Amino acid sequence: MPKPGKRYRALLEKIDRHRAYGVEEAARTVLALRSARFDETVEVHVKLGIDPRKTDQTVRSTVTLPYGTGRQVRVLAIAKGDKIREAEEAGADVAGGEELIQRILDGWLEFDAVVATPDVMGAVGSKLGRILGPRGLLPNPRAGTVGFNIGEIVREIKAGRIEFRNDKTGVVHAPIGKASFAPEQIAENLRAFLKAVEGAKPESAKGTYIRSVFLSTTMSPSLKVNPYA
Repeated sequence: MPKPGKRYRALLEKIDRHRAYGVEEAARTVLALRSARFDETVEVHVKLGIDPRKTDQTVRSTVTLPYGTGRQVRVLAIAKGDKIREAEEAGADVAGGEELIQRILDGWLEFDAVVATPDVMGAVGSKLGRILGPRGLLPNPRAGTVGFNIGEIVREIKAGRIEFRNDKTGVVHAPIGKASFAPEQIAENLRAFLKAVEGAKPESAKGTYIRSVFLSTTMSPSLKVNPYA
């Protein structure tokens, strides 16, 4: 592995890697580590006590962060009839019918989230699964991106709702704000996220569920968090 640079080593000296910070202190500390010229993303990484090889232990859900992520999310809505207008009025950046499927097949991918009504999901899944699936953009009822209440779904995503799921190592990663946020905003977003992760615990998961929590900015080292302090 390459040796960490001078900037990174200087940031390491600002944290105690041998203890877990309480949520509020962790929020203050991680924001003090910002060093890039851009507005870094604050990221949380949660190691779960699950077996990611077992489908009944998959952790996947959504949470609306109290202060959002600080990112403007471009929402694409695919629906029929009056539901297209409902999505537009709720703030969807692009809303339309199945003609949008062909547009995506032609290479258009200028969106960050895709929502759909159930009556178009047959076509969306069969034609766009290979394109949207690997990108984590395929609408899914479990992720709260499929429903006839499409206006409500669009508004929630615009307001800061994010989807999370475990990776193949049993870790959940998520953005919970920007380095320009106040410490109190990061702390509240973190608590909301951890509560949602707790609520998504599979019934078959045994033992300690949340094994560890780490917080970092895009360019900083991570610090350990005590989620109960």
